[in-house]
Amino acid sequence: MSDKAQRICDYEGSTYRTDFWEGQGRNYEDLVERQVLRQLLPAQGKRLLEIGAGFGRITEEYGNYEHVVLLDYSFSQLQYARERLGDDGYTYVAADAYQLPFKAGVFDGATMIRVIHHFENVPKVLSGIRHVLANEACFILEHANKRNLKALLRHRIGKQAWNPNTLDSVEFVELNFNFHPDYIERELKTAEFEMQERIPVSFFRLGLLKRTIPVGVLVGLDTMLQKTGWLIAPSIFTKNQAIGSGADNLIVESDDIFACPQTGGELHREGNHFINATGTRWEIRDGIYDFKDPV
Repeated sequence: MSDKAQRICDYEGSTYRTDFWEGQGRNYEDLVERQVLRQLLPAQGKRLLEIGAGFGRITEEYGNYEHVVLLDYSFSQLQYARERLGDDGYTYVAADAYQLPFKAGVFDGATMIRVIHHFENVPKVLSGIRHVLANEACFILEHANKRNLKALLRHRIGKQAWNPNTLDSVEFVELNFNFHPDYIERELKTAEFEMQERIPVSFFRLGLLKRTIPVGVLVGLDTMLQKTGWLIAPSIFTKNQAIGSGADNLIVESDDIFACPQTGGELHREGNHFINATGTRWEIRDGIYDFKDPV
């Protein structure tokens, strides 16, 4: 694909936290995702990058890592995350995931949960993630599944025009994409990731079921179905290892992990600013490293 600017789904100033998660009947999805995440995460690690961290819904699950970097395009979502989590062991970075402001190989772990469905250029974002990961780093990716049971049934009876069995992505709402599992596997391989495990999740994501069946029962049933490997759930988690020609892990101090988001070149720090070779500046404000727009 060309290097033209990509469309970005911006949650700046949104009430996503309260309108979608808190008190909105999604305890089942939250618990199932946390359970699978714990299952897939390594026993320990040095530095993890959470891409699309938002308000930090699941950030506390990364306690096995010494240092967690929360990255999101929305400055306001990161402000809330920082208010709740504090600064001990956490770094907050506002940036475009298509232009990650980090040096090569400075992370030995990364996650991207409920995020990649907002990206139209999957190869570009995966390539960027691979660049900042060390060789053998763990990358946990969740994606919306185009071949979910509802889509398969609706296509079969003629109520859905797009075919869930083809590899092309489908944009069902602006900047909301469903992906075929084989497409994601192919693009991960192209980006130099080796898929080690794949788990279908949230088989019972239906309002009627969630209103009538206790959350614990749904989670238990979901856990049983996950073991079947049936890729018909609306969500799929994958565990992947960074392979190929990437950098070895660079154990550096927190301020040394950054690189110019525009060129990948060196930055130097002056007070609350990072400056590249041409004098372009990015600011640290409210405890958040803001690489969205130069100042």
